[in-house]
Amino acid sequence: MSCTHPPVNPQRRPNPRRTTALLAGVSLALAACSSPAPTTAPTSPASSSAAAASSDPSAEGTPPDISAPETVVDNLAAPWSIAFAGDVALVSERDSGRILELSTTRPAQTREVGTVPGVTPAGEGGLLGLAVADDFLYTYFTAAQDNRIVRFPLTGGPGSYSLGDPEVLLDGIPKAGTHNGGRIAFGPDGRLYATAGDAGDRESAQNRQALSGKILRLDPDGSVPADNPFPGSYVYTFGHRNPQGIGWDSSGRMYASEFGQNAWDELNVIEPGGNYGWPEVEGMAEPGEGSDYVDPVQQWRTDEASPSGLTVLGESILIANLRGQVLREVPTTDLSQSRTFYQGEYGRLRDVVTTPDGQLWMLTNNTDGRGSPAAGDDRILRIPMPD
Repeated sequence: MSCTHPPVNPQRRPNPRRTTALLAGVSLALAACSSPAPTTAPTSPASSSAAAASSDPSAEGTPPDISAPETVVDNLAAPWSIAFAGDVALVSERDSGRILELSTTRPAQTREVGTVPGVTPAGEGGLLGLAVADDFLYTYFTAAQDNRIVRFPLTGGPGSYSLGDPEVLLDGIPKAGTHNGGRIAFGPDGRLYATAGDAGDRESAQNRQALSGKILRLDPDGSVPADNPFPGSYVYTFGHRNPQGIGWDSSGRMYASEFGQNAWDELNVIEPGGNYGWPEVEGMAEPGEGSDYVDPVQQWRTDEASPSGLTVLGESILIANLRGQVLREVPTTDLSQSRTFYQGEYGRLRDVVTTPDGQLWMLTNNTDGRGSPAAGDDRILRIPMPD
């Protein structure tokens, strides 16, 4: 378990009194169970760009004295994203193109809401991110020629959800066997944000006319927001390699996790119109590499991280890591610090989400062709939270 605090959900804000109680309860639980915080001073972006900021290997590992996560559902096939329609969880399967609805029973049962037409899985591509707003299900997926964002009317109700006719909101996002990005989420401003990888074309990340290597921002109907930083463009930020996690804290500050190449994975604070450096810079800029790039607030060796989905719970950013096989926590009060939990215990972690009732769920990703599936993989795990 990580330093979990009260939920911040762009579509549902928590009760402030319950938030305070959760913060206190979880902090006490972690103080009793987790490894000690790093004793050495953290590396700041200003002081060194050659070292990974803050993560102390001695602090990594599974907390010894807390309840183990509970299985919500198992036997999923290459799951990628979780979104909520009211209190009902919807899960995407990358290769099958299916949307699954989970029952609220324990353990949960699954039923197929529908198969997204046009999904063409290959490599890391397929049915990726999900988001829900105003009775629409928004999807990001790899089609035959591109990546695209398509929304569906979500009809019916719990136990009987189905998909209406698709509406393409944005197509032409470059696709490849790797680096498709694929995370979508609604921000506190009601806009839809989407991460798009460079699709193997490194230089496109610096080309503001290209949709690859970007974080994109759309109105819910697919139009370009009038207040986007580049007039008439979906581009919100650029210079990204393969961002896959986005989230917001209670002040509206946006964070994104990003896969590096051979050196550094990143956690970034997202600034409208910002250039995050790829491929000119990987991780924090070295002296002489220029001041036009926004440095990450954290960087980790690629064999320790591969950060995918993230969520923000009060004063904690929680990040699911694939290759590193950890849940990482970064406090919003000190972005130079981090610690990890569940080292290797559940394999690859693709996503971590806050449920509408303030619980924390982790999604494993061991059946995607790169993991080592255990019996029952893949699964959603619920981390118990204080009442």
